[in-house]
Amino acid sequence: MNDKKLKTGLFFGSFNPIHVGHLIIADFFVQFTDLDKVLFVVSPQNPFKVNESLLDENSRLELVKLATGDDPGFDVSDVEFNMEQPSYTYKTLKNLLSKHPEKEFVLIIGSDNLDEFDKWKNYEEILEMIRIYVYPRPGFSGSPFLQHPNVFLKDAPVMEISSSFIRQSLEKGKDPKYMLPEKVYDEIVKKGYYGRNKRM
Repeated sequence: MNDKKLKTGLFFGSFNPIHVGHLIIADFFVQFTDLDKVLFVVSPQNPFKVNESLLDENSRLELVKLATGDDPGFDVSDVEFNMEQPSYTYKTLKNLLSKHPEKEFVLIIGSDNLDEFDKWKNYEEILEMIRIYVYPRPGFSGSPFLQHPNVFLKDAPVMEISSSFIRQSLEKGKDPKYMLPEKVYDEIVKKGYYGRNKRM
C-alpha cells in the first residue's frame, strides 16, 4: 500500500454562485499540477465582503455540489460553517491540518488575493504553514510574495468570468447560462436565486 499523502488543493470561496471559471481553474490544478484533488471550501462569510447580495451558505453549498457532481478530482467542504465567524483562512487551515494528517494540503488562490495577502489575518503564519499555488487573474504583473519559497505561480488559464457579473446579469434579466454549469443554472432558475424568479 502506498503511504504517500494525498495532495489536496484548497480552493476557498463564497462561490456566489460557482461558475465555469471556478471549475476550469480547479480542473487545471488537478490535471496539470501535482495535486491529486481539489477541495472546494465554501465560506459562509468573507471578512472582506460583508454580505452584499450573498446567497445563504447552504444554498451556495448545494450549488457547488451540483457543479462538481461525481468528478473524482473534486470534493466539497462545509468545514467553515461550524467555525467561529467571520471565518479566517488561517484558522480553517489549522483545523484541516490537525484533522487530516493523512493529507498534504496546498492553498489555491488567485493573484488578486496575492496582491492583498498582507491584509489576511496571520498571513505570515499561513506562509510558513502551507504551500500556496497562485493562478493568474487579469492585470496581474507580479508580486513580492512570489519570492517566498512556499509561493508558486502556476500557468493556469486567465479567467475573466466573475460571480458578481453573473449576479448583476441575473438581476437585470440577462441570461448568463453559458457561464454556469447546467445543473447550477437550472437550480438558480428553479429557486429564483439572485432576483431571477421567472423562466429565462
